Amino acid sequence: MIRFLFLIFFTLISFVARAQYSFSGHVDNRQWHNNVYLSIIKDYRQVSGIYFEQIIAKVTTDSLGYFEFTGDQLETKNRIYRIHVDNCFEEDQNHFDGHCDNSKAVIFIAKNNDSIQFPFSFNQQMFCDIKSTNEKSTAFIKIDSLKEEMKFAFSEFRSEANRKLNNKKWFKTLQDYGEQLNEPLAELYIYSFLSDRRNDFHEHYLEDLKKNVYYDNLLDHLNRHYPNSSYTKQYNAELNSDKFIISSANPSYFNWNYLIYLVLFTSITANFWLWQSRKKIQNNNITTGKKQLTKQEQNILNLLLEEKTNKEIADTLFVSLSTVKTHVNNIYKKLDVQSRSEIKSLFNG
Repeated sequence: MIRFLFLIFFTLISFVARAQYSFSGHVDNRQWHNNVYLSIIKDYRQVSGIYFEQIIAKVTTDSLGYFEFTGDQLETKNRIYRIHVDNCFEEDQNHFDGHCDNSKAVIFIAKNNDSIQFPFSFNQQMFCDIKSTNEKSTAFIKIDSLKEEMKFAFSEFRSEANRKLNNKKWFKTLQDYGEQLNEPLAELYIYSFLSDRRNDFHEHYLEDLKKNVYYDNLLDHLNRHYPNSSYTKQYNAELNSDKFIISSANPSYFNWNYLIYLVLFTSITANFWLWQSRKKIQNNNITTGKKQLTKQEQNILNLLLEEKTNKEIADTLFVSLSTVKTHVNNIYKKLDVQSRSEIKSLFNG
């Protein structure tokens, strides 16, 4: 009986231990700053660039350039994540405005209990050797490889006729490839590329949307696999908006007021959702940061929020001024801030 209870105990312990993620890799410290960032991508159109509100963890590489993210706070279902390095710094405002030109990133699919090794570097060609417990992790990298083949096909002949033929061929090729991957998030990655108003595929996409049931099928897949997720809500809103745009058979009689109302409603809904998401991430960061503080540091944090000076804090807590300064510096490090104003913004924003 005792042996049986021990067996159950260790089985439960091993199950809990497995319910943690581990994302590890290597960075060339001679080329990149030793900070590595992990972000969650809630907007599938923001897979490139650097957005402060998406960052959920930061680690520092060891002397050899190796890093690892680990924990158990991620979603239990697949989500889109980014690991990136850059040579922009926090004092540079561009670092958190999505405009760091000197950066490298890998976008991947993962969930809370996944272990993923990025074994070589942040060079795109190396990621074919990713080792992961989640077979969906490398879906985006496979898609990017196919897009590289597409770029080569477009560059062979730069004529208008070749461009039109390639548009039609590669639009279908990418769409079919997404279906074969059997992962709605991978299909969203392709959809965001094909429907992007900035590239040549957009016109073809609007025509395809009129007659192809693919887009409704993708919405069904998202509702089945990721109900109520930000990805499904965003895709549904975009799909309805685009269908509304092309619904009028005679553009001369199109009532633009409806479009304005729809865009206004979509904008208000999207902004409210983004505000809620940022608030949630901020609250999570605050909770995580406060857990790292000692009891004395929490006392000092409360006094800092009351705008007490270091001397006033020392007098209140009956400690030396140098002790207060040491605790304040520790608080800055644990909360990843640089000043009192940033602390106030973090807790009162």
